[in-house]
Amino acid sequence: MADSAQHRELRKKLRHIEIATSRLATAQMAGQYRSVFKGRGMSFEEVRPYQPGDDVRQIDWNVSARTGGLHVKLFVEERELTVFLLVDASRSAAFGTRGRTRRDLQAEVAALLAFSAIKNNDRVGLIIFTDRVEHMVPPRKGRQHVMRVIMDILRFRPALPGAEPGGLSEALRALVGVTKKTSVAFVLSDFFLRSPAEREGFRTSLAIAKQRHDVVPLVARDPADLELPRAGLVALEDPETASARLVDLSSRRGRAAFAAAAARADEGLKDLFRAQGLDFETLFTDRDPMGPLLRLFRRRARRA
Repeated sequence: MADSAQHRELRKKLRHIEIATSRLATAQMAGQYRSVFKGRGMSFEEVRPYQPGDDVRQIDWNVSARTGGLHVKLFVEERELTVFLLVDASRSAAFGTRGRTRRDLQAEVAALLAFSAIKNNDRVGLIIFTDRVEHMVPPRKGRQHVMRVIMDILRFRPALPGAEPGGLSEALRALVGVTKKTSVAFVLSDFFLRSPAEREGFRTSLAIAKQRHDVVPLVARDPADLELPRAGLVALEDPETASARLVDLSSRRGRAAFAAAAARADEGLKDLFRAQGLDFETLFTDRDPMGPLLRLFRRRARRA
């Protein structure tokens, strides 16, 4: 009975996301998505005789030597794109203080991106990770496929408590290993890097992945990630390790120290992304993600 009720709740949530995001994807996102991500790849089409004005860098010297006349390679823009959604489903994704968890936010954003992709006839794939890759869906087209992807995100729960660090690196390595074709990879995570070793491992994996793929980090944040409320003595638990400690949130100095540390960590994360030359955006559980996503796409379109 409980499983049946949970399934009905998931279907209801899925339907709500479908209605809201498919309309937004049609009205606002699809055009922006097309202008930013379409035509980014080139594929070989044919070889033809050289004509004045052709780019000499495209001369096919093998064919030219064989035929005795200069020939050039012709390329066309790829009409299809592969979009991968890398979704962090570790236990911290269940956190939320304003009525929506990070998992809910990530599912909504994934739906926006996926519906925008299929409206442009692109393929959508999914990688769900915790401290390791736990679930993968190969890229395909179509509404039914996208609905399956969103449902998988909504109903996924991590298998084991006490996850070890390194899930982001594992997910990026899986992306590199699963497809040789260049794709756009949206990484939805809180990007909490707990140690210098985890940060360095992530930086290395990111540098490798971005050589082949267009990696776009989307940072999921709850307001309490950056600023704690004044709430007296509170037991704070690390959702990944289940370790807990009693913290006095009535202390102004303690809350200020937390906010300063959180701001430094966030700025350090942004510096890491900037050093890799990546586009990124921060999304909040208490705000509409459409604005930041459109802002991200417009930045990319201006640069392109």
